[in-house]
Amino acid sequence: MSVFNTKQRNNITLVGMVLLGCFLLYALSGLFNSILGAVVLYTIFRPMFLNLVEKKGWSKGAATGLIIIISLVVIVIPFLSVSIMVVDKITELSSAHLPIQEWLAKIDAFAGSHLHQQDFVKSINIPQKVGGFVAELFPSILSSAAGIFLTLLVLYFLLYYMFAQYKEFESGLIKYAPFRQKDSLKFANELRNATYSNVIGQGIISLSQGILFTIGLKIVGLPDPIFWGVIGTFISFLPVVGVPTLALVFSVVLFLNGHTWQGFFLIAWGFVMIVYLDNFLRLLINKRLANTHPLITIIGVIIGIPMFGILGLVFGPVLLSYFLLLVEIYESNRLGDARLENASSDEDR
Repeated sequence: MSVFNTKQRNNITLVGMVLLGCFLLYALSGLFNSILGAVVLYTIFRPMFLNLVEKKGWSKGAATGLIIIISLVVIVIPFLSVSIMVVDKITELSSAHLPIQEWLAKIDAFAGSHLHQQDFVKSINIPQKVGGFVAELFPSILSSAAGIFLTLLVLYFLLYYMFAQYKEFESGLIKYAPFRQKDSLKFANELRNATYSNVIGQGIISLSQGILFTIGLKIVGLPDPIFWGVIGTFISFLPVVGVPTLALVFSVVLFLNGHTWQGFFLIAWGFVMIVYLDNFLRLLINKRLANTHPLITIIGVIIGIPMFGILGLVFGPVLLSYFLLLVEIYESNRLGDARLENASSDEDR
């Protein structure tokens, strides 16, 4: 006969579940990028999957295979290619043949003659610091190819079974979610909106700003406009910083080199054309998708980059949006329970 009663056995089982769950979370922490990436891709491609399977009669395997190919061609391969290009370019900053060295020398001379700061650029070691920052920003690219392959393998393995068993997967989420069914459906809808806004919406805005910035650099004749346009695309994920700040930096470089009209043109291009496009696209996307406050994006990026590298530009704001959504549902449930308690108390009286 057991020395524990039913309540004690349940409590011991619960403690064991919590401890084992914490251990599994710790063991899977290295694959968090894969898990979160699979959730994001599932959310983005779910409408397409349902359209192919339920309306056009495709098999689940064929629809999932098509989605995997599309995500590889449209998202993964271009992102890896761009990341490798950025890392290769940044490592060339120490080369004396690049114009960047002439720009830094101009800034050094200006700081020495006007600000009495001799060897200003050398003292803060800009090229090395930029290279180190990029090395931290793109850890997956600088690490072994095996690590990248494992991350993608796990991501698409999860994504395949999430789609192949989508009914069981979604019903399981609703069943085990600590919400009422109404709140679970609300959470799923808001999660989709937050993902679309942070990933698709911000991605469209950033890509548009990067393209316009590339055109502006091409017009004023600066070297490597495509490379700096890519950098501008990544920076555009920060609503406050964005491409206009980068345009201001390049305008200063142009002024220091005596290219006056090019400098004024680039400032106007960055602060008028690109800012107007940014506001127009944000208004359009907020109507179609969801409105993500700029503070959520900024704080999310600050949190996400140290944790996920360059992927933190997307994952950080997404996770912060999910957290705020959970807080909102908790507050809604707590207020609802308080109303029920007050109503029952009034009835007892």
